[in-house]
Amino acid sequence: MDVRELVAVNIRKLRVARRLSQEALAVDAEIDRTHVSRIERAIENPTIVVLDRIAKALEIDIAMLFVRPRASELPPDVLPKGRKTVRRK
Repeated sequence: MDVRELVAVNIRKLRVARRLSQEALAVDAEIDRTHVSRIERAIENPTIVVLDRIAKALEIDIAMLFVRPRASELPPDVLPKGRKTVRRK
């Protein structure tokens, strides 16, 4: 697993654990929703500034985005489909 995939898995896992849509995370992190999607699919190579915004939006230390999952850890569940209410600050 390369670092982009590691960050992608961790962002998705933490976002789903907090029951946030990609759109809600994007609003809180002040980035575009499609950017969140591309990061979570390991297509985009985010800057450290973007990772810092995402970490703050998830209320975590940025280092948590680089923690390797245990081999036995399952991927996060999928949130229910449909448009979600966007959280505003």
